[in-house]
Amino acid sequence: MGKVDEAVAAFSAGKPVCLFDSEYREGETDLLFPAASVVPAMMRQLRQDCGGLLFLAIGDEVGERFGLPWLQDLHTNPDLVAAHPVLSELVTDDLQYDSRSAFTLSLNHRNTYTGITDKDRALTTRRFAELFSELESSGADEVASRKALGEEFRTPGHIPVCRETPGGLSAREGHTELAVALARLAGLPPVVIGAEMLQPDGDLALTVTASRAWALERGIPFLSGEELKAVVLQ
Repeated sequence: MGKVDEAVAAFSAGKPVCLFDSEYREGETDLLFPAASVVPAMMRQLRQDCGGLLFLAIGDEVGERFGLPWLQDLHTNPDLVAAHPVLSELVTDDLQYDSRSAFTLSLNHRNTYTGITDKDRALTTRRFAELFSELESSGADEVASRKALGEEFRTPGHIPVCRETPGGLSAREGHTELAVALARLAGLPPVVIGAEMLQPDGDLALTVTASRAWALERGIPFLSGEELKAVVLQ
């Protein structure tokens, strides 16, 4: 509980946490920030210190509110496959760490320019989390929520979004599920921005030993998936 409490306290304060999934899964450490607290400097740290893909992890309830589909479902939809036969050639059926991808639509806020700058990506990230919280508080239904999303955001964009599997960590143990579980423990909206930490040459994920040492040097809590799951699923 000590490590989890430390991570939860940091996240509640808008500070980063390093989260390692498992040697038996991706074997990667992600640097995570609560999305509602993001400023450009945090996006810059993710970009400069991690090297992997910046992604937005969202809870299943967030995806449900906005009606965000899993890309894997779209890409295997019979009508779309018939219209675009290349989809049948590109089908995702050989993931080495899972049976299913968590990716949904990518987004840009409509007030961004290209969407790729630290300022633009911070706006997209923070405003998405804020909008979800506003709609939750107001009791807006799914139709109103989808309309509100479209008024502020467009797709495709420069923030790839990953949606939690229904059932969370009891059904899937990916970084998406771990990240939003941490946010819930911290009493925050289940919307988290993160990036995978790579070795300097980019060929492999940063080892768990190296990522733990990196976090320790900077006073950033380091947590494993097993430690988080032990609390969430108890």
